Amino acid sequence: MKTLKFEHNLAQLIAVGAKTTTWRIYDDKDLSVNDDVQLVDKVEPEKPETWKSIGIVHIDSIIQKRMGDLVPDDYVGHEQFATTAEMFETYRRYYGPQVDENTPVKIISFTLLPENQQSTELVANNTSNLTDIKLYADGGSRGNPGPSASGFAIMDMDNRIVVKKGVYLGVTTNNQAEYQALKFGLDEAARMGVREIHVYMDSLLVVNQMLGIFKIKNRDLWPIHAAITDMLPRFRRVTFTHVPRELNKIADAAVNEALDEALKR
Repeated sequence: MKTLKFEHNLAQLIAVGAKTTTWRIYDDKDLSVNDDVQLVDKVEPEKPETWKSIGIVHIDSIIQKRMGDLVPDDYVGHEQFATTAEMFETYRRYYGPQVDENTPVKIISFTLLPENQQSTELVANNTSNLTDIKLYADGGSRGNPGPSASGFAIMDMDNRIVVKKGVYLGVTTNNQAEYQALKFGLDEAARMGVREIHVYMDSLLVVNQMLGIFKIKNRDLWPIHAAITDMLPRFRRVTFTHVPRELNKIADAAVNEALDEALKR
């Protein structure tokens, strides 16, 4: 899951509904409208072990402007500045002296989701100090090809769930959904700064192809396999283990939850 990190005073404003907009310069998170994003309170900025999640926000709108073109309406839901000079001074402190009236800024408006809507993806609060994880991944297609979804669960080494997520893919095959699940899980682990990953899947095909035991005969799987292979050097170590379906129930549940939600619309 993508994250937005805030200093403690700003995170507290969001928690009580007083802040519903953030301005981001040189944004590298590739946020989109309708994304659900984990909100992290940097309680003590110099001590990542103190950082904690205080919930999930839903991205309602994203507008890009020049800093010099900001108008009073852009400040709705945002902290205020006494003068334009104070605004530039604040953002130069975070982004450097090059910030000026021509600097592009993304105005991101969001809604803090109620707790009962936050349980599907985020489970553990503080993930900033995780270096080794277990990744359970699964994919399913109702029809093969047919409506498909991928699911994954990231767990710490004590088997506590950190993130659980299901993603609806549209019409594709079971094997493609399995591979996509692995890629989604690795993407999430990379965003978390994980260094060592132990992958568990009930797809013997995917596991043995990632281990180089099986050749990839289906050309439709070549691009996703190549993309995952290219990701692996980002981690210190990645292992792949085949497990029976009964040991992959959490990821399987995420698949079916995503499919059920998509198909009932």
